[in-house]
Amino acid sequence: MSLVKVRKYKLDVEEIRHEGGPVLARPLRVAVAVAVVDNPYAGRYEADLLPFMAELRQLGAELSSRLIAALGGADQVEAYGKGAVVGEDGELEHGAVWHEAGGWAMREALGQPKAIVPAAKTIGGVGTRLAMPLGHIHAAYVRSHFGTADMTVWDGPRRGEIAFGLAMATGGRVHARLGGLAAADVVGNDGLR
Repeated sequence: MSLVKVRKYKLDVEEIRHEGGPVLARPLRVAVAVAVVDNPYAGRYEADLLPFMAELRQLGAELSSRLIAALGGADQVEAYGKGAVVGEDGELEHGAVWHEAGGWAMREALGQPKAIVPAAKTIGGVGTRLAMPLGHIHAAYVRSHFGTADMTVWDGPRRGEIAFGLAMATGGRVHARLGGLAAADVVGNDGLR
């Protein structure tokens, strides 16, 4: 019997044309996919969370697939991030299972980019808003791609649930102009430069 029981999915796509400066020729698109699932460990301590983490890989693959389709293909994705909001009867470690499961799934779907997938997690109630950090998929030092994607579900997570989210974006911040390593200059294979 599966440990992953999904109550609902949510997909948001934001299109940003400008932030007070010139209108972009190609708008930035930021997509967030969320699944609200039962927390199989709500209200109790479980020493071994690895089976849950392993099963969540399939959920990560599903959310990644939805994001890639919403953004027009894997070749359009330049930034990513992940997050989890654990309902009040859970613990932060129940959200931490998403680090490996969600990150693995996005890397697999995007052709194995090397940069770390930035993450945020918290304990919260229904409607908790989480700002998931974003970073460039190939190099962590591309500061133009440091951003956030908002994750919220109006009716979740409930006390015995977890909201797991993934985010992808087609570029960096609109009107980024603070220098540093440019996305076009990434040459390394270690996720750094």
